[in-house]
Amino acid sequence: MLQLSGSLIGQPVLSLRAGNKVARTIAPILNPNNLKLEGFYCESTEREQLVLLYQDIRDLIPQGFIVNDFDVLVEPSELVRLKEVMDLRFDLMGKQVVTTSKEKVGKVADYATETTTMFVQKLYVSQSILKNLTGSNLGIDRTQIVEINDHQVVVHDLLQPTRVPAGARATA
Repeated sequence: MLQLSGSLIGQPVLSLRAGNKVARTIAPILNPNNLKLEGFYCESTEREQLVLLYQDIRDLIPQGFIVNDFDVLVEPSELVRLKEVMDLRFDLMGKQVVTTSKEKVGKVADYATETTTMFVQKLYVSQSILKNLTGSNLGIDRTQIVEINDHQVVVHDLLQPTRVPAGARATA
């Protein structure tokens, strides 16, 4: 199921063992190399900053994230493998979106994440009022992304036809 980024932040982290809220998500840990949400920075009920890794989430329900116990939340310093990603503090929100032909599309206003895999699947780009009179956002699939750097997201030209693989011909 796809979830918008805003619906994942500020969510309670609920412990099955304790039967109550043990923390609250405050920011995503997003890997810019593969657009995967590796986890979330959380604030425990004791106001301590901890990390919840995506693999420790048992379920996502409207009331929040379900985990086995408070023990799955770890100190950021303990996550040696994620140190490099966490040090980047990468955030997609507000990044400029341009095409491969250097045409400005807009800025990332939101993104949708597949909750079972935690990969970002869609970017929602807000365009300038002159480009878009309806005021709605443009949706860009992850397959259209060419490159992501510190300042912008580069996508394929929007009006370019996409190639259909040889084995995927349409049947009438």
